[in-house]
Amino acid sequence: QVQLVESGGGLVQAGGSLRLSCTASGRTFSSNAMGWFRQAPGKEREFVAAISWDGGSTSYADSVKGRFTISRDNGKNTVYLRMNRLKPEDAAVYYCAAANRMLASTSALSYAYWGQGTQVTVSS
Repeated sequence: QVQLVESGGGLVQAGGSLRLSCTASGRTFSSNAMGWFRQAPGKEREFVAAISWDGGSTSYADSVKGRFTISRDNGKNTVYLRMNRLKPEDAAVYYCAAANRMLASTSALSYAYWGQGTQVTVSS
């Protein structure tokens, strides 16, 4: 059974930092792009960041560019999202996803596997 399990969410003050982790089990995703999406209450799920299979290319939403960094460790079957200078508008449930392709994609349609999400709350 393939599972993606996120961790690292929590409550942080505005301006603070968090690092999310997503570990896969059941199969390896070392040949798949990985991504992070988020969904705030009453809003649609939106793209946050993506990374190619080898970590050689990344893509970010404009709203997080320069503040968030996506990375991966294929040996650990884990992808990370480092979030700095957090803002109240970053508060959401963050989802990890594994793509059905090697290159990073901003479209949720490219992702075949999804985690259950981890809550990020940012206080002002």
